[in-house]
Amino acid sequence: MKYTTKVWLTIFVVAFGGCSDFLEEDLQGTYSNATFYKTEAHAFLAVAAIYNAASFASTDNALWVFGDVASDDATKGGLAGDQSDIQFIDEFSYSNNNGALEKIWKHYYEGISRANYLLYYGPEIPMDDAVKNRILGEAKFLRAYFYFNLVNIFGDIPLKLNPPLNEGEINKPKSPVASIYAQIEKDLQEAGDVLEIEYTGTDVGRATKGAAFGLLAKVFLYQQKWENALTAIATVDGLAIYGLEKVYKNNFTDSTQNNSESLFEIQHLSNQSPKLGSHLNQYFSPPKDNGYYFNVPLQNFVNEFEKTTADVVDPRLDYTVGRAGQTWINGETFDPTWSPTGYLQKKQLQPLKEEPIIGDASLNYVYLRYADILLMKAEALNELNRSAEALGPLNEVRKRARESYLYDKDLPGFGVVPADLLPEIISTDQQTVRNAIRHERRVELGFEFHRYFDLMRYGQSTAEAALTGTGFSYGKNRYFLIPQSELDTNPQINN
Repeated sequence: MKYTTKVWLTIFVVAFGGCSDFLEEDLQGTYSNATFYKTEAHAFLAVAAIYNAASFASTDNALWVFGDVASDDATKGGLAGDQSDIQFIDEFSYSNNNGALEKIWKHYYEGISRANYLLYYGPEIPMDDAVKNRILGEAKFLRAYFYFNLVNIFGDIPLKLNPPLNEGEINKPKSPVASIYAQIEKDLQEAGDVLEIEYTGTDVGRATKGAAFGLLAKVFLYQQKWENALTAIATVDGLAIYGLEKVYKNNFTDSTQNNSESLFEIQHLSNQSPKLGSHLNQYFSPPKDNGYYFNVPLQNFVNEFEKTTADVVDPRLDYTVGRAGQTWINGETFDPTWSPTGYLQKKQLQPLKEEPIIGDASLNYVYLRYADILLMKAEALNELNRSAEALGPLNEVRKRARESYLYDKDLPGFGVVPADLLPEIISTDQQTVRNAIRHERRVELGFEFHRYFDLMRYGQSTAEAALTGTGFSYGKNRYFLIPQSELDTNPQINN
């Protein structure tokens, strides 16, 4: 995170993981488990290391592969033979030996392991109780975040809540999805009870009370616990600090991130050693900028955006996607030959004039923002047969999008909202409202790594219709296969 510039530079010398459980000799780092977790400084180092596991400084964090590429919004992109394991995910022709599966499994379980160490040893650290509880709350929030992503990718998975102090803690059998969710709920509730409402100065970017209850709302939503989701959202709203940015693109520009719409975003910091910047900039940029042009939008996604009778398109399209004739992030006109589909996504890219080292960007990844909260609220209300009430938060999101014309001077025709652009939804028919909410989630949150998980929770008919033309079958592919490396090393995995 940006506030952890110095701690992250130090944390890599700290001995995390379970090495001491396998080696008889002493660890050769600055610290071992016997000498670490002793001071407040150690606690801050430890929680910084957990945040680091959530970042995209490493190419092992492949959340975008599962959230975007596996969905109907995107395809792999890049050179035809490059990163073939991602292509197999895209086509649902992968095996247990797929490298993308193994990367995200190991990466997120590493984050869980770091959290477990701090939660195990941290309560005994002599320090101010309020600060200690807050740090432990951050660890619980991050553990919940990792598990939420893992359970939605893999389904039944091992539930590890302690460091690997013995073989029984290293190799765990799979726990059912319901048990994983129960632990996530517990972690987030406990985190929300102790985390700060907001941070200022060098602490900006830490997990907050709003982040915990916002993620808890999403967890409830995914389980169709509609009333619980509304209760968590009411807690977020009760904090009275969140709202929609007037200009949509401010959520995805480095200089305007960590704003009042942001509940939780993964922080990045460029020009550090070890590296703390985002690698997504290189993965998604065009070849002319030494990028790999992965995760490219499909025509199907572009077609989802509404147009007026005069062919004025929803402004969120050009905030999200580079397309022919439009201005690219570096100021030049977008060339459709930069991408195999004719499109590139913009939200995770930073202009080279800001970050000349393309694979080391300071742009954050925005995981949870208030627009998502509003759409979750609309969905929960609608599913509770309160469709008329659902129109309020739904139309609030649409209103912000169309009123970009009143606040973004870069839009052609700035100052006047085009006629019949993104009109309010007025129908109170439940299915009509449901379709409108799902449409709005797709265009509002596009290329923020959520779409595939939305499709899966919508159910078989919706998922299979969206993924027609791939090898997807809901019965077979609802969850991805557990990596072969885990099957080989964990004899308890099939118990």
